[in-house]
Amino acid sequence: MKKALLNFFERIEPNKEKSPLLHTAYDAFFTFAFAPNTVTKGGVHIRDGMDLKRTMIHVVLAMQLCYLFGTYNIGAQHYEALGMYPGFFEGFHLKLVHGLIKILPIFIVANVVGLGIEFYYAAKRGHGVEEGFLVSGALIPLIMPPDLPLWMLALSVAFAVIIGKEAFGGTGMNIWNVALLSRVFIFFAYPTFISGDEVWVSDIVKNAELGAGYVSDTYGWAHGVFDWIFRGFGWSTFGDGGIPVVDGYTGATPLALAAKGGWEGVTEVYTVSEMWWGNIPGSIGEMSKPLIIFGAIFLILTKVADWRIMVSMVLGAAAMGMIMNGMVDPARFTEDTAGVFKFMAVPWYYQFYMGSFLFAMAFMATDPVTAASTNTGKWIYGALIGAIGLIVRVWNPAYPEGWMLAILFMNTFSALIDSMVLRGNINRRMKRATAAA
Repeated sequence: MKKALLNFFERIEPNKEKSPLLHTAYDAFFTFAFAPNTVTKGGVHIRDGMDLKRTMIHVVLAMQLCYLFGTYNIGAQHYEALGMYPGFFEGFHLKLVHGLIKILPIFIVANVVGLGIEFYYAAKRGHGVEEGFLVSGALIPLIMPPDLPLWMLALSVAFAVIIGKEAFGGTGMNIWNVALLSRVFIFFAYPTFISGDEVWVSDIVKNAELGAGYVSDTYGWAHGVFDWIFRGFGWSTFGDGGIPVVDGYTGATPLALAAKGGWEGVTEVYTVSEMWWGNIPGSIGEMSKPLIIFGAIFLILTKVADWRIMVSMVLGAAAMGMIMNGMVDPARFTEDTAGVFKFMAVPWYYQFYMGSFLFAMAFMATDPVTAASTNTGKWIYGALIGAIGLIVRVWNPAYPEGWMLAILFMNTFSALIDSMVLRGNINRRMKRATAAA
């Protein structure tokens, strides 16, 4: 059966010279469906006997729980703002479907644009489709807000793939993480769509009749289709929208609250448990800490990601957090104390509960192409990301999060770190050889 299927695919292979784009598409599907006869061991991408495509698939698999919870949390935060269905299972079908309606277009646009560009460059250069975008295409939807306009997303993905990857020669040649380049493009080009208190909760709009009040947006045709299905089962439906947001509700993230009022400002709105499990507004896939840790352990056990970068990043952030804690005295705070000092006073271990540290540690900093490759270099690289990221998070008033900028910054210097480590090793060996002679 396997031999017959292989023969069938070989018979329908398009001519590479006459139809380069069609052959590129065929080659991408063929190499996805069949494992090669031989695989390379060692090197940047390969940690055991897997080929590159299956290595990338392991990373995608590690993110699936983040996708499941992120989809649910989009709907949960939407209904939290409306004061409806407070329990986890209350309105579960509505929360899950609403999240699916929001995340599917983001996933499709990110992958169609990114893979389309990859196919074009592969056909022009006469080689097979490279597998690196399998991971980037899965990461990008998880690090975006749920209501990001799709044309902005398409523009950011095109920028990241063309300028950040293909300009350097394609997969394995880029010096910056492609998914983070897509996010940083949105942040600097369209900052109001990825920062502030209003972007993290989907389908909530200002209502002129209520003055400064907010209501749920009018639901679209997809909601209507599911309403028809739900009514058939006698379940609750979405309705038409226009439901007022509850008084006093805020879509602010814990980081935004900490930047203004420190840890006390955070705990006035969210509990530690909510931040740990991820029942808070934020980027789609970065909220649930246990699920991210599960993905990180999976990557470590499969030897796809290096534990040294993860551990050193935690140590770097913890050390910087302790330094900041030691620089301020919360007992002397008043109402007029600047927010940055209150943010510095947040207990260092609670910094891991807020924001996207764990997601960046597990899935971004460990990118084998853009990270340091020597063992000593990985310790230096991860520790600097942890320390610099926390500095940006706390001391930068315009951006209360730091891992995106810290990782891209250290991507730039990862090759230099490896070079210095190798030179140091060479010099030590030369000294030993000279002394022995």
